[in-house]
Amino acid sequence: MSIAETSAEDALVALHTSLDERRRPEEVAHLVLRVVGGQLGLRDRMTLGWAARTAARWNGWSSMSADFARPIGGARQIDAAARLFELPPGGVDPDDPVSLLDFSARLSESLGAVDPARLDFLRDRLNREDRAAAGIELSKRQYNRRFRVTQRLLAKADRLAVEQTKRQLTMVARAGFAASIERDAFLADPWAGCFVAYLTAKRKLRREFTLSGRDNPYDDIADLLFRHCTADPTTDWWMIAQAHPTPTVLARLTEAQRGELLGRWWATMRQVAALLKQVWTASEFDRATMIVRRGNDSSTWNLLCGAYNAARAAWLAALDAAGSLGLLQASCPGKAMMLIAADLAAWHRSTGGGLHPDVGVWARLPLPWDVLDGTATCTRADVEAACADGGVDPVTSGWTGPRAPAATGVFRPTPELVHGVSIADPLWASVLRAGGAFSGRVTKDSLEQTPIPGDVVVSELPERDGHIKP
Repeated sequence: MSIAETSAEDALVALHTSLDERRRPEEVAHLVLRVVGGQLGLRDRMTLGWAARTAARWNGWSSMSADFARPIGGARQIDAAARLFELPPGGVDPDDPVSLLDFSARLSESLGAVDPARLDFLRDRLNREDRAAAGIELSKRQYNRRFRVTQRLLAKADRLAVEQTKRQLTMVARAGFAASIERDAFLADPWAGCFVAYLTAKRKLRREFTLSGRDNPYDDIADLLFRHCTADPTTDWWMIAQAHPTPTVLARLTEAQRGELLGRWWATMRQVAALLKQVWTASEFDRATMIVRRGNDSSTWNLLCGAYNAARAAWLAALDAAGSLGLLQASCPGKAMMLIAADLAAWHRSTGGGLHPDVGVWARLPLPWDVLDGTATCTRADVEAACADGGVDPVTSGWTGPRAPAATGVFRPTPELVHGVSIADPLWASVLRAGGAFSGRVTKDSLEQTPIPGDVVVSELPERDGHIKP
């Protein structure tokens, strides 16, 4: 069923589902129009309607995924283990790492493993005498096969837990706690639900390769929806605060609600900081520039930085709303800087620019995870001194308080991107992506020998010898 044929009730359910997806904002705007379009004035309806109509570009098709990558469960490993151990199917949740660990522990015990969480093929297998003493009547070959399957099941449980955590933190970085909003609460307040769904869709947009910075996700459509929420005395501000924890929203919560959010964001900061420390320790970063080096896992690092900085900004906003910014005098963990691509950094330098001023502040302060675990001390005075050295306003830049709100953005249709480069249409985007264009790797021979028409790449790019290179 197309969106145009969707009922208002079904459209609202689809909006709730979109909280855990990556739909284009124009698709979400179309669903919003189905839900609240009849309650809008002419001007607001025209604003929302124009955005909704752009969802039909290219017959609604896009070359980009409408979801964040979802971890693949352990169904294949469970089936292999069940066949080899001759166990009945069922009883194990393939998408739950804990369930997989419990299952692997039971299998490990049947193999005589001393520690079910450690299965080293060289050290932990039983020899013939030990198997006989444990009552295991299996040949060496059959025992080894079962041992390897159990090993793979245990490894899958560990990988699944890591990937699920990564996806969860991706959602936190892009949409706060919106993905955890209960369906019943969402359906009970259509205006608040529409605002949260649209704003989070804007926040989930992919970054473009540009010098002009990112558009403010809070645009004219988000603003008109927010104004309707403000005018309604029954608005569920607690739900809105999950995705939009600004001072204006937090001021409408009860003290208990602000305290709960403060605790959740603090816990998230500590969780992400511990993961950042692991990546930092295992890598070699240039802290002074934060330009990517060969071997850096920039994807994982930037994902974690996004989640940490989003949690930190929301924590500061909650502190401010509670009148407790004075606590920063005792401890004020700093931001975490994302890694920047070397070609983008070079482009900045070629146009007379340089590193973002925040990078200098970050380099002057103790590492945030050391502050959070008590290894190092960083107070508000320390942050203000580092900001002064770097020529940064500590308050408006978000180092010691909620960041100053940017000007309300203007909706524009979602561009088709290939590694951040805007492409004229999804068909060309698919071709270029398949050929490895703009990926930083050597392109395939067929693409290298085929010049890209000048009107295919929409965004401005640095040139090499007068020509844009894929």
